[in-house]
Amino acid sequence: MNDIKSIAVFCGSSEGNDLAILDAANELGSYFASNKITLVYGGAKIGVMGTIAKAVLDNHGEVTGVIPEFLKKKEVVHLGLTKLITTKNMHDRKLEMSEISDGFIAMPGGFGTLEELFEIITWGQLGLHQKPIGLLNVNGFYNDLLSFLENMVRKGFLKMDNYEMLLTGSTVSELIEKMENYKPADVPKWLSSDRT
Repeated sequence: MNDIKSIAVFCGSSEGNDLAILDAANELGSYFASNKITLVYGGAKIGVMGTIAKAVLDNHGEVTGVIPEFLKKKEVVHLGLTKLITTKNMHDRKLEMSEISDGFIAMPGGFGTLEELFEIITWGQLGLHQKPIGLLNVNGFYNDLLSFLENMVRKGFLKMDNYEMLLTGSTVSELIEKMENYKPADVPKWLSSDRT
C-alpha cells in the first residue's frame, strides 16, 4: 500500500459547463483535507483549479500552489494558499510539482491538463518516477481519450503495461483506492538503473 501524503492535481483553469465536474472537484478537495493529503496544483484561484483549492482550504487542509512567474497576476494567482512556489517557466513548474508529490490525478481540463498528464505519464514510462497516476473520469469526460489510447495499444504504438500505468476511476474513492494499491511495473530494460 502506497503512503500518499501529497497529490498533484492537473485540471482546468475554466469551470466548463458540467456541474458534476465542479462537484467532483469539491469532493476531491474535501477528501484530501479529511485524509491529510496535501493538494499540489497550479496555483490559480479560477476554474476547476480554484474550486478544488477552495474545497481543501475550507476543510482545513493544506494546499501548495506552483505557478510560473508570467502567470503570477493578481487576478489569477490564489493568494490564500498554505504555500506558493514561483517558478521561472512551465517546465520548471511541472518538475517542481512532480518532485513534491507522491502521486498525480488528472481531472477534466483542456490542452494544458492533457499536456501535464502526458508528460508525467511519459516520465513514468521512462522510469523517471514510479508514482501512481490517476484519471478522474467524471461523467465519462475521458471516455474518448481512453478509447484512443486503447487504439494506440492495438496499433502497436503503446505497450499494454504502459497503458495500465494510467489508473482510471469515475469516483474519488475508487480512484484513490487504485492509487494506494498501485504497484509500479519494472523499469524499462533499455534504461539503466542509475538514470538521473
